Amino acid sequence: MKEKIDKINALKKEKNAVIMAHYYVKDEIHEVADYIGDSYFLSEKATQVEADTIILCGVSFMGEGAKILNQKKTVLMPDASADCPMAHMATAESIAKVREKYNDVAVVCYVNSNAELKRNADVCVTSSNALKIVKALPNKYIYFIPDKNLGRYVAEQVPEKEFIFNDGCCPVHAKLTKEDVLKAKEAHPNAALLVHPECEKEVVELAEYAGSTAGIISYATASDKREFIIGTELGVMCELKKNNPEKEFYPLTETLICPDMKKITLDKIIDSLEKNTFEVDLEEQFAKEAHAPLVRMLELAK
Repeated sequence: MKEKIDKINALKKEKNAVIMAHYYVKDEIHEVADYIGDSYFLSEKATQVEADTIILCGVSFMGEGAKILNQKKTVLMPDASADCPMAHMATAESIAKVREKYNDVAVVCYVNSNAELKRNADVCVTSSNALKIVKALPNKYIYFIPDKNLGRYVAEQVPEKEFIFNDGCCPVHAKLTKEDVLKAKEAHPNAALLVHPECEKEVVELAEYAGSTAGIISYATASDKREFIIGTELGVMCELKKNNPEKEFYPLTETLICPDMKKITLDKIIDSLEKNTFEVDLEEQFAKEAHAPLVRMLELAK
């Protein structure tokens, strides 16, 4: 593996490239990444890097997001087939119907969505800033797409607004059940449960903390607790253990794996750097329309 890492580092210098990776990718990718974070961190960092090329180690909506925010830079995805099912779980047609029905509505689009949804939205959000941004919006009605679970989690904390929910979800988080939680708590009675708000309500209600991937890491690091049950994709374990070597982390279930995130490998990064594959290409006007909701997110989240 060291030989591959050395090769990647040499290619990064040669191509003036940076590697940005989501927490959920394989542990080996963490070894070569210049920036590791959740969707919000990567979106923000993408506007700050000076490199000519961004290698985005994640899924397609992240590559699109980096390109939308950096239209003059080259953005490469090591695996073009790495996608997020939830990113397609809403449509421009459903947005248009809601806008027809409600006059004072804001279409709030979770960044875990494709560029077509973003360009039809009023503002984008991540799991770490959704509550803050929704509270800041003047609109009475909120159409939250595509994830119903994150939408309902936010809605419970903003009772003064009326939410319209979309029938979308993260297949990895949504399959967790109350029974999974009770079983894990029985196995680890001294551990605090930390979950992602993409989980179903019955799971979130049993957690000591619910928040973004970055939030889970921060909570575990700051906590006096020594044991934690982790209810999000298992890729986060790498960062949790690195930051907290003296603490114990247990997966809520062993099935918390996103197969698309795991498609990224060191070999594919090398291939992408050497051959400029697979480049994210968005038509200029299309990218411009999708740009505004992301910029508004970055502004409101400050």
